[in-house]
Amino acid sequence: MSFEPLTAISPIDGRYQDKTAPLAEYFSEFALIRARMFVECEYLIALSKTSKLGMRKLSEREISSIRKIERMSTKDAHAVKKIEQETNHDVKAVEYFIRQKIKGTSLESVSEWIHFALTSEDVNSVAYALCIQDFFEHEFLGGPMWNIAQGLDALAKTYAKTPMLARTHGQPASPTTFGKEMKVFLERLHRQVDVLKVGTILVKWGGATGNWNAHVVAAPEVDWIAFAQKFVDGFNVEGKGKKHFLRLELNEFTTQIEPHDTYAEFFDAMRRINMILIDFSQDMWRYISDGWITQKPKKGEVGSSAMPHKVNPIDFENAEGNLGIANAMFEHFSRKLPISRLQRDLSDSTVERTFGVAFAHSYIAYQSLVKGLGKITVNEKAMLEALQAHPEVLAEAIQTALRREGVPVPYEKLKELTRGKQVSLDDLSAFIDSLDIPIALKKRLKALRPENYIGLARKLADR
Repeated sequence: MSFEPLTAISPIDGRYQDKTAPLAEYFSEFALIRARMFVECEYLIALSKTSKLGMRKLSEREISSIRKIERMSTKDAHAVKKIEQETNHDVKAVEYFIRQKIKGTSLESVSEWIHFALTSEDVNSVAYALCIQDFFEHEFLGGPMWNIAQGLDALAKTYAKTPMLARTHGQPASPTTFGKEMKVFLERLHRQVDVLKVGTILVKWGGATGNWNAHVVAAPEVDWIAFAQKFVDGFNVEGKGKKHFLRLELNEFTTQIEPHDTYAEFFDAMRRINMILIDFSQDMWRYISDGWITQKPKKGEVGSSAMPHKVNPIDFENAEGNLGIANAMFEHFSRKLPISRLQRDLSDSTVERTFGVAFAHSYIAYQSLVKGLGKITVNEKAMLEALQAHPEVLAEAIQTALRREGVPVPYEKLKELTRGKQVSLDDLSAFIDSLDIPIALKKRLKALRPENYIGLARKLADR
């Protein structure tokens, strides 16, 4: 059976292929081979600029030729895969491909400096970090996550003063505004994204078991730790001197692999972001269920195969499901990757290859949320009616004001009046009239309505 979206086993490359296609730039097999190629070529250039090493200095023309190899095509990647089939080694295949490309040129004389004193994990460590760095800055920050933040910000500002019944433990609670509740989610997301924006991914560049053993024997005159630090730091600057948010940093203390603790930190932050969005999806689902938010029906769409009236909250449900799958994987990454038997086992390798799957499920969810946010309308009338149906929420305000006035056991008095009972504004007014308190306070308390008892919610939403 030929491969196409309809025959794909994974929905990422099948049903959702149109949504996940941009991620191929960062997490496909081609992207990984290209990242390895980039690392190997830049290493060769860096070696040529290192004094006391013994490698001749490359000309500008030769450096330009090497960088042309970095800009590889899918045809080149197929050639690398063919070498991999013959050697049964994916990183060695990249080295051999570069050797083939420079054969017969002036660069052939430096072919033995390709992959000099390295182990595969040196190259992979940097290559995977570069893939994550590129995805985070080019697709995550500027993609659907940005649109979600913009959508939440718009809701917070538009509905900053729209009163809404709050629910704690599922029960009516002190009123809030819809805009302020959206602001809560926005600020939670900002905080977690900021954690990632100042984050670091540690990488290794110390050879077979992380001690620069072969480096020192071959060229003891070179300060290899300083070289590695400078080389790795070079990946933190793009063209025209622009610095990356997410930084790569040399870990001087490794075994054959970098211990992946910073991967765990990164994926844990991604998991927290997704958990916030699961929380948001479930709240939106409930608001839609209660009729406080309505969805715009799209002409031609069907909500149920049996019930013609239905407009289902499928975008928020789809987001919740995909975020759950992504988080299961992020949790596994964080739990598995920092563990490696003695100096190295290969169990991390196959896990690293699935990074894109977790990001893809997240990406599908983010797009669903953007779509869902674009279809909703806030039913302010329904929110107001639901709020006005619960005047008992004013009991908190009344008993708190009475405490300040020195009225004995006000909490207990309001509890007796309201708990488990249906009360009206008239009931509350009569209670207030029965109290021996100043007239001005009685007037202020009797002026309270559920819709104007919102504290600083509007101010918080507008901040």
